[in-house]
Amino acid sequence: MNLKCLFFLFAFVLISGWSLLWAQTVKITPLGSHAGEFCQNDRAMLFEDPTGVRVLYDAGRTVAGATDPRLGDVHVILLSHAHGDHIGDRKAAGVNAGTCNKPQTVSAAPNSNTAEIAAAKNSAIMTGRPMTTFLSKKIQNIRGAATPECPAVGAPRVTTVPTSSACLAGRPPGATWIFKISSATNGVEVTPVRADHDNSVGRNLITDPEKANLDNEGLIAYVGDAIGYVLAFTNGLKVYLSGDTALMSDMKTIINGFYKVKLAVLNIGSGGEAAFAVNELIQPNAVIPSHANETATSGGKVNPGTRTNQFINLVKDRPVHVPLSGKTLEFDGNAKCVTGC
Repeated sequence: MNLKCLFFLFAFVLISGWSLLWAQTVKITPLGSHAGEFCQNDRAMLFEDPTGVRVLYDAGRTVAGATDPRLGDVHVILLSHAHGDHIGDRKAAGVNAGTCNKPQTVSAAPNSNTAEIAAAKNSAIMTGRPMTTFLSKKIQNIRGAATPECPAVGAPRVTTVPTSSACLAGRPPGATWIFKISSATNGVEVTPVRADHDNSVGRNLITDPEKANLDNEGLIAYVGDAIGYVLAFTNGLKVYLSGDTALMSDMKTIINGFYKVKLAVLNIGSGGEAAFAVNELIQPNAVIPSHANETATSGGKVNPGTRTNQFINLVKDRPVHVPLSGKTLEFDGNAKCVTGC
């Protein structure tokens, strides 16, 4: 076989391999309060890599605890910050309980929805180091045993999931941790990134005597810096999870410039600022709005005059995929939605 033929054969194999990789999809399932809608409390999302690694992001108040039938296996839990609507000081009374505008919840304090799910699912919890220390005590209260650091090898750290118990993966911004299935060659790379947001924890998640001390002084507890995440999946898809950050220059220089994310899951509570972040700073191929704090849809359709509708109208030259609870979206490596769009 001559060199020309070898070259074309090599090129064909290379292109075919990349095409096959790109054709694999990452599944993203919003776990909101009401099926088929985007509602007041909705934050939580479940990601599934083509290899089977499953990642829960900000369980919040819309997951009905560890027994929520929508969860299944949860190998990794990501927490952006400790506010009650993200860590879950309350949890859904059940799927579709209450109304979209006022979902029915029950208390998850003092342990939190996040800790309850991690303890029951033997999940690795990745968040900022001070927050993992805080959560470790909550999980210990449930399990009756100390919460260990996740077993890991190499640099960056690699943990094989599922783990035998709930474990801690506290990392600072920029420190990647990889989670992989034992049968897979590669895994999901999770990298914390900076978020510009308050990270105080509610007194209802704090026990005495510290709770009484804080009450006496009118103070709140602070558990380190809030964070966002960049997730790199095995099909090549890179996803930015913003948490509740305000506008910041890192969106342009780090999230876009360095990580070159393709899909952004973005807090749209700021309305026009969120659209500016998409259009001018992050510049992803596609975006999923989150944290709208409103009854954004009715019958699965975006309600006119809502913040969500405003955001969609302001975003330019890229699709906005509204996260309807329970409706799985599938994305290829370039953030093209191929199923559930």
